[in-house]
Amino acid sequence: MNDSDKPINFIQQIISNDLASGKASKVVTRFPPEPNGYLHIGHAKSICVNFGLAETFSGHCNLRFDDTNPEKESDEFVQSIIEDVKWLGFNWSGDIRYASDYFDQFYQWACDLIDQDKAYVCELNAEQMREYRGTLTEAGQDSPFRTRPAVESRALLEQMKAGEIAEGAMTLRAKIDMASPNINMRDPVLYRIKRIAHHRTGDKWNIYPAYDFAHGQEDAIEGVTHSICTLEFAANRPLYNWFIENLDVPSKPQQYEFGRLNLNYSITSKRKLKQLVDEGYVDAWNDPRMPTISGLRRRGVSPTAIRNFCESLAVAKTDGVVDMAQFDYFIRDDLNNNAPRAMCVLKPLLVTLTNYDKSEVFTASAHPQRDDLGSRSIAFDSQIYIDQSDFSEDTSLSRKKFKRLVLGEYVRLRGAYIIRADEVIRNSDGEIQEIKASVVENTVGADAPEGIRPRGVIHWVSAPNSLDCTVNLYDRLFNQPLPDSGEGSFTDHINPDSLKVIVGCKAEVSLGQAMASKPYQFEREGYFCRDSQSVSLVFNRTIGLRDNWKA
Repeated sequence: MNDSDKPINFIQQIISNDLASGKASKVVTRFPPEPNGYLHIGHAKSICVNFGLAETFSGHCNLRFDDTNPEKESDEFVQSIIEDVKWLGFNWSGDIRYASDYFDQFYQWACDLIDQDKAYVCELNAEQMREYRGTLTEAGQDSPFRTRPAVESRALLEQMKAGEIAEGAMTLRAKIDMASPNINMRDPVLYRIKRIAHHRTGDKWNIYPAYDFAHGQEDAIEGVTHSICTLEFAANRPLYNWFIENLDVPSKPQQYEFGRLNLNYSITSKRKLKQLVDEGYVDAWNDPRMPTISGLRRRGVSPTAIRNFCESLAVAKTDGVVDMAQFDYFIRDDLNNNAPRAMCVLKPLLVTLTNYDKSEVFTASAHPQRDDLGSRSIAFDSQIYIDQSDFSEDTSLSRKKFKRLVLGEYVRLRGAYIIRADEVIRNSDGEIQEIKASVVENTVGADAPEGIRPRGVIHWVSAPNSLDCTVNLYDRLFNQPLPDSGEGSFTDHINPDSLKVIVGCKAEVSLGQAMASKPYQFEREGYFCRDSQSVSLVFNRTIGLRDNWKA
C-alpha cells in the first residue's frame, strides 16, 4: 500500500481540519523525551508519528528534552537520544531545545500565578499532600496554606530559589480545585526544592519546575500547534490547558493523545529497563536483548525495519498489545532483501576429503536477488568444517526428515561439490571428532551424476581458510507474553535462555571484514551482525530464518 492509499488517522484528520479552517497556518510538532534513560521501541512509534505528521503537512518537528528532573537525567542519555533519532533517519527543525532553556521564563510565570492568587507556597510534606489530595472517589481537602497571602508566597518562593529552604520543606502549588473529579487538578505541584546539580545549568537552580507545569509552556514558547502525546497523558490534558489559559503564553498549542506501542514478551517502562541494567539482568542499555533503539541497533535491526513496523501500526485512540511476531516480520523482510549471504559453522565438525588434494576458490553471489551486492570468494580445501547437527550415523533416517549428511550417503556442499561420508573417526571418549569423506568430481555447479541422490544442501567452510569467531544467540528476554502482569515481579519471567554464547565457531574469511552492525544472513542459520562493542570477531544473532520460538 502506498502512503497515498492509506486511510488518514484521526490526528491527520484533525490537522487537516485545522489547516482548512485557518485555526493553524503551519504545522509544528515535537518529540520531547525526558533524558532519564535510553529510547525504546515505544518511543520509535512516537518519533514516527510526530516527525511523520510534520513531513505529511510540510511542517516542522522539534527535538526537545524535558529535562526538569535533574536527579534522574544526564548528558549520557541526551547524547544517546540524539544518536537514536538521527539513526532512525529523522531531522528536527532548528536547534535542539531543552526545557532548561526556559527555566527563567517558567519562574516568572510561576510568580505571575502567585500574583493572580492562582498559586501558593505549601508546607505540607509529600505524605501529607497525599492525605489531603483525596482519592479517585473522594474529594480532597484544602491545604492549610492555601489562603496564604500572595506577597508571602512570593517571598517564600524567592527563598526557595535562593537555597534558603530545606529540600522537601515547601512546594509551590497551583490553586485550582481540590474537589475536582480529575485528581491532576487538585492543586498540583509547580515547583519543588531539589539541591541537585543539573546536567546543563549546574548549581544555578535550587528549585525545579514539575513536568506538568513546564510541558505546555514549552510547546507554547516553541509555537507547537499540535502536541501529540500517548494516552497516559490524557488525564493531564485539562491541566495542560489550564496553564495555557492562565498564563500570558505566546501561542495556544492543543494536546492530542494516541495509543502507545506495547509489545508482548517485552517491557517498555524506562524505570524497569533501568532496573534490568542496574540489577545485572542485562549487560547495559544497549544489550541486544533490550527493546531499546540502541539495543536493537546492536542486534542488527535496521532503522528501515523499525520505521516500516511503526508505520504499519494504527494511530488510534486506544492502547493495545502488538504481537512480537509482527515486528519480527518486518525485521526478516528487511534482512531478507538486504543482507548479503555468508557461511559460518557454529559447531564445527572436521571433514577430511580423502580423494581431494588441491585448493580451489569458488565465487558465490553475495545475494541471490541482488546483483548490486556483488560476489565473494570462498576457499575450498581438502579439509572443511560442517556443523555437527548436519551429520548422522543413523542410516534409517528418512530423506524427508533429515536432508543432511548420513554415513554412506551423499550431500551437496553449498556452492561446491557433492560429497559422500565414508568413515567416522572418534576420540578416546567415543565422541565423533572427524568424518572421512570423498568428493564426487565435476559436481560444482552441475547436476548429480546418475545414481547419486544427495539428501540435501548444507553449508561449510574451509578448515585452513576460515576464521575463529564467537556467536551470541540472542532470544526474547522474557518467556511470558505479558511479563508485567499478574503476581510477582516482571523479573520472575526472564527467559533463562535469552543468551547462548558459542565459542569456537568457524566463519568464511570474507566475514573478517564485516563492519559493526552490518547484517548478514548466515546460510541456514539466520541473520547476524558483527557486535559493535567487541574487539574480537563476535557476531550477534538478529533473528532466525523463521519463528521457532516457544515460550
